[in-house]
Amino acid sequence: MLTTDVREQMIEQQVRAWEVLDARVLEVLRQVPRELFAPLAQRYRAYADGEVPLPCGQNMLRPSVTGKLLQALLPQPGESVLEIGAGSGFVTACLRALAGSVRSLELFPPLADAARANLAALGMRDVEVVDADALTADIGARYAAIAVTASMPSYDERFERMLALGGRLFVVVGEAPVMEARLVRRTSEDTWTVQSLFETILDPLVNAVRPPGFTF
Repeated sequence: MLTTDVREQMIEQQVRAWEVLDARVLEVLRQVPRELFAPLAQRYRAYADGEVPLPCGQNMLRPSVTGKLLQALLPQPGESVLEIGAGSGFVTACLRALAGSVRSLELFPPLADAARANLAALGMRDVEVVDADALTADIGARYAAIAVTASMPSYDERFERMLALGGRLFVVVGEAPVMEARLVRRTSEDTWTVQSLFETILDPLVNAVRPPGFTF
């Protein structure tokens, strides 16, 4: 089957089936070649309904979750976006195709290198992949949209404080078997709203704080 046919099948059977219907998001998923962001030995999985293994024990997000993330944030042309966890750069590329500029923080240097190479191969401009731990890095800026591509066992307010007024944060909170995707909006300097989106399971953000365990 031709790659374009497999890509369209992914969109129809996985992404649209999860109620991702925004025309801009669907077009980006058509245009960004997901297979180029998968390791060579894993490219046969690029359009399957599942995560794709990456080096350093990480995974590409499922297509359906990627679509939900993009639709929740809906970056606009000219907006600045912060991504926590570049992985191999696929979500980074999709965010850049929708937004004005993207800065992505990646903890693992081999993944950061791969993401930079993949994005450069597509001629992506105004996108930066930085070797950094998002939980300790000094961000020093505010963003219109922030995408956290790993889960947080306990919600951490640091990312919502990096939003510009009116900015949106996508984050998945909780521990398996129940995790909740949320959309957080900054409505003023000191107020935010939280919308529950859907349930899913993502790998935890490395070094994220975990809630204390039960004691008996």
